[in-house]
Amino acid sequence: MIKWMKKKMKKVDIWDIALIKWSTAAFILFLITIWPGFSAWVNSVNAWYFFAAFVIFVVRPIYRMYLK
Repeated sequence: MIKWMKKKMKKVDIWDIALIKWSTAAFILFLITIWPGFSAWVNSVNAWYFFAAFVIFVVRPIYRMYLK
């Protein structure tokens, strides 16, 4: 990683990470609400695709936290 980025990451705690996650979720809900095209796309996609993406994204953190 870049040297200045390592310094910045040392200042981030668990609350910052949680707030980043919540703000991302809120922004996605905002987009779904105000952008009809995005809302139509979200509603037209099979829900299992979103679940599959969730599983793919969560595999590494779960592995690193609980199995390693």
